[in-house]
Amino acid sequence: MKGFVLAFCLAAGAAWAGCGGAPGPCLLDGGEYHAVLPSEGGTGAPVILWLHGAGSNGGNAVANTGLVDRLTARGYAVLAPTGGRTFGDRGASWNFMPGWDGRDEVDFLKRTVADASARFGTSDRVLLAGFSAGGFMVSYLACAAPESFTAYAPVAGGFWRPMPQGCKGPVRLFQTHGWTDTTVPLEGRILRSGQFEQGDIFAGMELWRIANACAGQDPTAYSETGVFWRRKWDDCAKGSALEFALWPGGHTVPEGWADMVLDWFEAPESR
Repeated sequence: MKGFVLAFCLAAGAAWAGCGGAPGPCLLDGGEYHAVLPSEGGTGAPVILWLHGAGSNGGNAVANTGLVDRLTARGYAVLAPTGGRTFGDRGASWNFMPGWDGRDEVDFLKRTVADASARFGTSDRVLLAGFSAGGFMVSYLACAAPESFTAYAPVAGGFWRPMPQGCKGPVRLFQTHGWTDTTVPLEGRILRSGQFEQGDIFAGMELWRIANACAGQDPTAYSETGVFWRRKWDDCAKGSALEFALWPGGHTVPEGWADMVLDWFEAPESR
């Protein structure tokens, strides 16, 4: 199954890319972000705050037209910040692990949303989503501060070991992962000769069920959307929403993900 192809050009059909029609990113104290708005502009538009993977940046993220065009076609503004940690010669990653020194990513991402609201008139309804290292960042932020944004959608990323002892709740979260992902396997893996260890995605789902005070461990509903096998827990705390989608592919954002997750985000139980 092919993922979205990374095309290094501005998203077709969008009103603005870069920062309000000007070339280059929007600049903030401590960082930057790129913005792509729907064709009707940003006033009142809900926001997808999209976090790139390790070794990339916000500019590359908005150049992924297969993903960005689908999101803006649904009326969403896409904000793509650049992570606060360096990764490789020119890339970036996210300061997601508790105890790491560096930029306060929660504060920076909140300021990104506030800046876009002031510049473009975007709404405060925000889905924080991200891929790989961006998915790790989404997971840790949702765990520590779920009140920060409306809902969360990590793709191919969860937690690292040692796993958090617990997460705050309630949280609205949709986890997506590839069955054959070898970069971030479902069970996790050891990196840099034991310096780091990715966590188990299923163990992360248990943390979310506990945070949401779900009545049971087993899903309350199963469904299929295209290639996605979905599991849902809705016997949980008021204000929570929790789903998990597996798909038979590897380490990429799969085709069909955008519409599936936006349909979930727009559903009454995810509001």
